[in-house]
Amino acid sequence: MIGRRYMQIDDIIENFEFLDDWEDRYKYLIELGDQLKPFPESLQTSQTKVQGCVSQVWISSQNEGSQDPVINFIGTSDAHIVRGLVAITLAIFSGKKASEITTIDEQAIFSKLGLSEHITPQRSNGLRAMVARIKETAAKEL
Repeated sequence: MIGRRYMQIDDIIENFEFLDDWEDRYKYLIELGDQLKPFPESLQTSQTKVQGCVSQVWISSQNEGSQDPVINFIGTSDAHIVRGLVAITLAIFSGKKASEITTIDEQAIFSKLGLSEHITPQRSNGLRAMVARIKETAAKEL
């Protein structure tokens, strides 16, 4: 079952603000990734793989309800920092209604965290691909 909630994005933002340097923030990103719910190997398929990521990334979803469903996501990556980015992305989107997911301004959150200035362009592209996959999943449910 996918329904387990992740750390709240507000808590992650608060923890990021508490950490002064990016070395500590990278360590925290890795810790966030280590806290992800295990992603079953059976779900590591071409359908759940996110295209556009240099690292391997998989995201799967499960809906609760039929009209404007709440969508819960799970995900993983084969790279430690990217797995942390998956954890942040899931904290932003998982457990929300499809209509809410499509309107979230994730760029504002990423800016608050300082991600755009401190992750590589390849990771930024992967992050955009993850968000696009999640928002496409939500849009199909509306």
